[in-house]
This record gives sequence, C-alpha cells and structure tokens, in this order.
Amino acid sequence: MDIGDTFRGKKVTVMGLGLLGRGVGDAAFLAAHGAEVLVTDLKDATVLAPSLALLAEYTNITYVLGEHRFEDFEGRDVILKAAGVPIDSPYIAHARERGVPIKMSAAMFAELSGVPMIGVTGTRGKSTVTHMIHHVLTEVTEDTGTGGVILGGNVRGVSNLQLLEDTGPDSLAVFELDSWQLQGFGDAKLSPQVAVFTSFMPDHQNYYHDMDTYFADKAQIFSHQVSKDVFVTTPAVFEVAKAYAAKHGLTLGGEVVLADVSVLPEDFTLSMPGEHNRLNAALAVEALRALSLPDELIFAGLATFRGVPGRLELLGEYKGVRIYNDNNATTPEATIQGLRAVTDGKNVVLIAGGADKDLPLDMLVKEITLHTKEVILLPGTGTDKLAALVPTVAVVSTLEAAVERAFEASENGDVILFSPGFASFGMFQNEYERNDAFVALMRRKV
Repeated sequence: MDIGDTFRGKKVTVMGLGLLGRGVGDAAFLAAHGAEVLVTDLKDATVLAPSLALLAEYTNITYVLGEHRFEDFEGRDVILKAAGVPIDSPYIAHARERGVPIKMSAAMFAELSGVPMIGVTGTRGKSTVTHMIHHVLTEVTEDTGTGGVILGGNVRGVSNLQLLEDTGPDSLAVFELDSWQLQGFGDAKLSPQVAVFTSFMPDHQNYYHDMDTYFADKAQIFSHQVSKDVFVTTPAVFEVAKAYAAKHGLTLGGEVVLADVSVLPEDFTLSMPGEHNRLNAALAVEALRALSLPDELIFAGLATFRGVPGRLELLGEYKGVRIYNDNNATTPEATIQGLRAVTDGKNVVLIAGGADKDLPLDMLVKEITLHTKEVILLPGTGTDKLAALVPTVAVVSTLEAAVERAFEASENGDVILFSPGFASFGMFQNEYERNDAFVALMRRKV
C-alpha cells in the first residue's frame, strides 16, 4: 500500500526495542518513512547491540537506553508500545494524561491497511490455529494465482508495520494476537472481521494478577465486531465471553460459531498428535468456512499441514526414541497436553522447568506421575516449586546436561519430550533462544 506522508515529520516514541526483530522492524519502518523516532528501552546498549546494529543507517532515530524518562512520553504525536509493557506502566499513564495516542503495531497495521483480518487468540492453540489457517489459504491462493495472504501479529521476527509494504487491494491478513497485542485493538476500538478464540485458562498471572483482567484484554478480539463479522470459539470460551459481555454491557456484534472436534471427519488425520490439535483444526475449519472456502479445499490443505516449530514438533528418532520439541509450552496446562499427546504408558522422559508464572501445579504433578519414567528440570523459580512436589526429579544446571541425561534415561520405544511448562526467563533471553538451543543440541543426534 502507499504509505505516503503518513509518518513524515511525526514525533514517535518507540517503547521497547527488544531482541526479537519486531521492534527493530517497526523502528526501521517509521524512520524510513520520515518519522522522528525516539527509541527507549530498559535494556542497555550492550544487551541491545544486535538490534542497534540493524538500525545504524537511520540518522533520524535517537535512543534513550537503560531507562525510561517521562519527558519522552509527552509532546509526541504517538507512542508505539511494545507487547509486554507493564499494564500499569507510569510512562504510558503519563502519556495518556497528556493526550498522547498510544498505539501497538498489530492494531496499527489493521487501522492503516484496512485489510480484512482473521485474528486468532487464546491461552493455548493460537499459534497452531493461525498457522493452519495461513497454510490452507496459501495453498488455495497458490492454486488460483491470487496471492496476498499476510501472516503477522505474534510471529517471530515479523514487524507488523513493515507488513504494510506487502499489502494490496486483494490482501487478506491472518494474525496471531496475544493478550498484550489485543490491548492495542482495545485502544483502537477494533476487532478482526473473523475472530477466533481458542481457549482460556490461567496464564500470565505474574503480569495480570487476576483472570478478569487477563480476559479483558483477550476479549478485545470480539468486543468491537459488527453484524457482518464472525466470532469462532468453543462452547467453554463462549460461556466466559457471554458473562464478560453481560458484565460490561456489550452486545456480541458478530455471528457466533461454536466449534468442536465433530467438525472433522472421523477418518481425518493430522500430522500432529493430540486431541487438542484436532480441536485446533476444528477451529481453523470454521474460520475458513467463514470465508466461504469449500470443505474440499479446507481439508485438503489441512492434510498437508506439518505443524508449527516448538509445538509438539517431532524432531526425529534416535535409536528408537522419538524426540518432541514442545518448547512453546510455557504453562503447566500446555505441558499436560503434551504429555497426553505423546505418551504410551510411563514411557516419557520429560525435560521441563523455568521461571514461575504463578500458576497452579497440582494437575501437572498428577500427569507427570501417570506418564513419565524420568523428569529432568532446568533451574528456575518454577522449578523450585515443582521439584518440591514431584518426589524423584533431577535438576541440572544446563540444557546440554538435560539433553545428555534424557538420552541416558531413554530406550527404544520411549519419548523425549521437551515441554518446559514455565517461562524461559533466567536461563534465556526469551523462549526463542531456548527453542534454538534445544533444536541445535538435538540436531547433533537426529
């Protein structure tokens, strides 16, 4: 699309540069289109060196690193807030009090592009459903030659603002939207035309502190829909959504479609294990039907979907031992689903552990007892809690040590499952670094 002079001469504070590439891409986009960009991040220049190097060519970017200053949140045309900025940030409050607009990149893409969007959220399943939908649409558009399917939102290394360069009159956007990114949709009073809400369960309670606040952000995916829009979810989530709507005086504006696994033919197979992935596929089917795509094309596309890296990803076998990378399981519930999906009796060697998110562990302990022959834990505040509840575990100091011990403990017919159940912070900068480290170690074997 033609951005024109949308940003030229505008004073933009980018709050949160980070190391994942999204903030870098957004800052580069704004600078390339003439904005006066100020980047502020609590990380210092040493930590951010890889990101800063990618922006070295832009002379219209200034930096305030290792701190935030109130003065950088006043007298600006817009604040571009990164996902994960504290919900009670005094700097964002300072900007709002002074009438400075607060934007987030995914919602800004929706505002500026006007491209129809399928948005997917949920505590678990959102990445898989997003990539299922994108895969099917890509297969279809490759067949017809129309193109224009854009994948964005909570996608590794993808700048949502840079995606504006790729949009055209026939484009369609498929966005994975976490609760933080949906804060931006709430500010903009926007919801995707097709909204998919996969699941709702405890998570991020170290950030939100209560489930009502957590759901309030998630609810932005459907709160601003109008009559021609479609809201796809499960019966369980819909009950929570109805209660939320009643409490806040909302009317669900779009058509509501409830999905369950009966949507799938009994003989339909997926490459990914687990009943939860069949529910993910059912949600994807209903979202694609909302676009008037015929079932024949939907199921043909899903049949060729190979899964998402880090989500029960089969890395291969070594001496009869199957190895699954479930790195993105950052909650106890996600690890429970992983255990149930791959187990065949007590044949799982589980590598787990990490930083606590203030989530209950009792059900995870039960499932560990049922399905694992050995549990190997990486250090972290969550590990400390779990180790006290599971009688026989090994706590190791490095991921490499965990992998070595897992191979020592496994034999033909077993499964090595890397499904942390906790956040990555402490040992790793983020979950992507943890993922890459595990995959690299396993590639030496398989």
